[in-house]
Amino acid sequence: MEPFVFFGGKGGVGKTTVSCAYGLKCAAAGHRTLVVSTDPAHSVTDVFDQPFDDAPQSVDGIERLDAMQIDPDEEVTRHLDEIRQDLSEQVSTSMVNEINRQLEMAHGTPGAYESALFDRFVDVMRNSEAYDRVVFDTAPSGSTLRLLGLPDLLDGWIERLMYKRRSSIDLFEKAAIGNNEPRRVMEGDPVLARLQERKEFFAFADDALHDDAAFFLVVNPDQLSLNETERSIEDLAEKEFPVRGLVANKLTPSPDPDENGRGARYLRERVETERERLRTLREEFDPPLVAEIGWRSSEVKGDLLDDVASELEIETTAESPTHV
Repeated sequence: MEPFVFFGGKGGVGKTTVSCAYGLKCAAAGHRTLVVSTDPAHSVTDVFDQPFDDAPQSVDGIERLDAMQIDPDEEVTRHLDEIRQDLSEQVSTSMVNEINRQLEMAHGTPGAYESALFDRFVDVMRNSEAYDRVVFDTAPSGSTLRLLGLPDLLDGWIERLMYKRRSSIDLFEKAAIGNNEPRRVMEGDPVLARLQERKEFFAFADDALHDDAAFFLVVNPDQLSLNETERSIEDLAEKEFPVRGLVANKLTPSPDPDENGRGARYLRERVETERERLRTLREEFDPPLVAEIGWRSSEVKGDLLDDVASELEIETTAESPTHV
């Protein structure tokens, strides 16, 4: 299977738990594995009960498994600081204050989060030589879908910027001939070089996501989760990212046959409703169900994570990436 595996889904469905369990399964199968969490609500720190930051670190007590936690707010700040540094080296001193003002305004604008996060996880993909498998625990569906749509969106934008920059340089060079000293600044122009670099970055991202990545969705057995999952499948298909499989999580356990109290009756009704939802997933959704994971009585970590890993019917063998 592809070396990069993404788990997405509605907020709160259990993406982090499933991602960590699958990472554990891959590591146990002998593959060097990295779990990357971009969801601040429930992080790999919670599951593995140790602190992680934006650099890969070994998971205590588990061979061949590393993890990292990407903080979206820190990534936005770092991303904008890099833009500030690049632009400050290419414009006059008088423009630096205006750049700073615009970037401060950009910090909270729609798209800043997605752009910064996208850069970071593509960077992880480009520098994944140390691993056989990289597992991405993504943010809730809407944010993830916007992330995956960025290469197509920004490639066209970069093309237009490069066209405008070339036109501007061409006019400048033609004007310079009047001074009897033609200037040739198209080659080596730092702005064009930076735009070309970004264009190549987005081309890599688009190729890697389409050719080297597999996508799974985690779903809970309730109607809202099914509705969002159905929309996500359609949206991903439009972007030519077919969903490889569905993980049904947080299934209610059945009471023992001899239990007849109020709680037992409630559980039986709930289990029956959930079974109907599972039938819907099997019969009306194209991606297959690759796991049916029940509720645990405590936080899923340690031996419980091993149990969840054993319930995931997802291939662990990883092919080498074609675009890294």
